[in-house]
Amino acid sequence: MSFAGPLALRSGAALRDYTLAYETYGTLNADRSNAVLVCHALNASHHVAGVYAGQPRSEGWWDNMIGPGKPVDTDRFFVIGINNLGSCFGSTGPMHIDPATGRVYGADFPVVTVEDWVDAQALLLDALGIDTLAVMGGSLGGMQALSWTLQYPARVQHAVVVASAPNLTAENIAFNEVARRAIVTDPDFNGGHFYEHGVIPKRGLRIARMIGHITYLSDDVMNAKFGRTLRSAVKGEADPSGYRYSTQDVEFQIESYLRYQGDKFSEYFDANTYLLITRALDYFDPARAHGGDLTAAFAQATAKFLLVSFTTDWRFSPARSRELVKALLDNRRSVSYAEIDAPHGHDAFLLDDVRYMGVVRSYFERIAKELAA
Repeated sequence: MSFAGPLALRSGAALRDYTLAYETYGTLNADRSNAVLVCHALNASHHVAGVYAGQPRSEGWWDNMIGPGKPVDTDRFFVIGINNLGSCFGSTGPMHIDPATGRVYGADFPVVTVEDWVDAQALLLDALGIDTLAVMGGSLGGMQALSWTLQYPARVQHAVVVASAPNLTAENIAFNEVARRAIVTDPDFNGGHFYEHGVIPKRGLRIARMIGHITYLSDDVMNAKFGRTLRSAVKGEADPSGYRYSTQDVEFQIESYLRYQGDKFSEYFDANTYLLITRALDYFDPARAHGGDLTAAFAQATAKFLLVSFTTDWRFSPARSRELVKALLDNRRSVSYAEIDAPHGHDAFLLDDVRYMGVVRSYFERIAKELAA
């Protein structure tokens, strides 16, 4: 969907003539009350469920969660997925033409925030004729759901926030910064204007993805899946230990896995998008305008909340979700909270866990009953 703009951004800049890519699933009911906006995380998109015709490996990133008969049942709910501004999956981003200059934006694409994304999403929902809704997201998507309850409290009836946090810790900002440095110091980055040079800073993207992927997995999962296992390709070689005694070769399975993830990521993700989205993560901090008081920040929220965390998620730990629960209870808001004992780390929000799926299913069944009442 195209918008003439301008969309005022928190940085003071504005975007004009921009496009938001989106998909919908299910049917909007007669009174337009069954809408669910699903907000995506760093490297996901508006394609949240289903497959594209003729593309058998094109499952949506939350296909296990959303669809007919699934926890978010599209036989009951009208689900909307929107690709955020600055992303690289269809919405206007750094790889598109700046109408003011006629050149590719590149590094000149304005910095966007979670709040900017929510404003843009609200405009698209306005165009679809949707006034009230439930908002759902995991990780960075959960931050957008939280922001919806603060920016548009009268519109949000329910917020489902999974594996998220009220802001990033210093450690998380540090991980983002190391990943960004890997990208901007790649010789092919060219100050963010690599498009016009016909190159891609793949080396930096690979390292950024490897760093990120380490933070998405728990130590238990890494040890169970890889341990100290050597790649079969290096076993039985010169030394009886199986080691090659090389500092350059890929010898351990975990090394091979991380390099594979980095290589795959560098083939489809945009470097400037990575910088923009990680900076939006850094900036999100609704309590900042209230002197760090999270309870004061959420005083204006009126939605009902479901929060879910996972015990081995050290990037967005359960303690961060409990901060949100406390702030909401301090404001006497309706809050359900589930802390799932799962071994998968941060990635658990994307995976099948009977207890997790059951919690979300039960919550949306409750919403469906409210709509039917």
